[in-house]
Amino acid sequence: MGRGGRAGRTWWVACGLLFATAFGTNVPTPLLLVYRTELDLSASTLAAIFGVYALGLAPSLLLGGPASDRFGRVRVLLPVAAGVAGASLLFLGGASSLWLLFAARFVQGLASGAVFSVGSAWLQDLAGPDGAPRAARAASVAQTLGFCLGPLTSGLLATSGPLPLTLPYLVHIALLAVAVGAVLAVVGTGTRPAGPRAGGLLPRPGLGAAERRVFLRVVVPTAVCVYAFPSVAVTVLPLLLPGLTGAVAFTGLLAALTLGTGTLVQPFAHRLGARTGPAGTAAGALGLLVATLTALLAPAGPAAVAGVAGAGLLLGAGGGLCLNAGLTLVARLAPESGRGATNGLFYTAAYTGFATPFLATAFVATTALALPLAVLAVVAAATAGWLAVRSGDAAPSRPAPR
Repeated sequence: MGRGGRAGRTWWVACGLLFATAFGTNVPTPLLLVYRTELDLSASTLAAIFGVYALGLAPSLLLGGPASDRFGRVRVLLPVAAGVAGASLLFLGGASSLWLLFAARFVQGLASGAVFSVGSAWLQDLAGPDGAPRAARAASVAQTLGFCLGPLTSGLLATSGPLPLTLPYLVHIALLAVAVGAVLAVVGTGTRPAGPRAGGLLPRPGLGAAERRVFLRVVVPTAVCVYAFPSVAVTVLPLLLPGLTGAVAFTGLLAALTLGTGTLVQPFAHRLGARTGPAGTAAGALGLLVATLTALLAPAGPAAVAGVAGAGLLLGAGGGLCLNAGLTLVARLAPESGRGATNGLFYTAAYTGFATPFLATAFVATTALALPLAVLAVVAAATAGWLAVRSGDAAPSRPAPR
């Protein structure tokens, strides 16, 4: 696919929609500390608000991809993008209502999940069978950059701007409106895909036996780490710094550091090749180890802040590398007619990682987080070893249809 002309513009508007959607998903992250004060919430309730996003993702990811295989990418993307904007509108009432916070986060997951899976499939369509690494890199950069700038923007606005629980969401809605307008200007409302497509709305990725084995053994464990690592960084690590002055702004900066690192590591994924997944999980394991040591040895002060920042950097790098590795494999394994469904299954596995912060905080007091962090570090290290052994299973390109 060429970089100029209409094809190049289509490439950029697809990336723009992924970016704007990812921006919004983490706008609430630094604001959770404000909601905690306003509504007197426990640490596990905060983690549950963050994690209910994954419950909305599940049906969206499983149904959005197959729907786009059948009806076309843009025809599915436009209405679900409207749902993303609707979720930000719901958040405007969240400061006075716990149930509305849960509802807004659920709707956010329901809408954004379809954008991520369908948008990634759209980029894979545009890149063609030989452009899997480029499509994975573009989708990874667009999403991780949005994940990074969303919480940074909302954290700064909540600290120094007017209407701290309103303005960040309005900024996101405006950004999303620009992205949707660009899609409409370049490609219109979309057309139905040419040629035969999957006939149902249930996930039918069309993977052969060998591809299914690679998907289950390599793609799924890689996918779980994609969001398990950064979600721990932005929800659990700030709890290691009780009483920190400017905690809301710091949480936004931590999220930006974590997720921005996921963007910055993308050029290295190309050099790592099949080792990208193992390297990502190893980086995440090291980040969890640093977080564990911080909880044990540096309970307060500058050393604790430095430990949390270092752990966030490593967890962000791990998540970004795993996202690139997973999307590259999906593009190579999936047939064109099942690309949306396969991306949906990949993101479904990825977003199960959002349960990790809840598991880390639900059964222990905030002062005893070292134990669950240590357990997560061991699990991540074991996953890195497994992926290193299985990295040779990654099939190059899918054979031509028979």
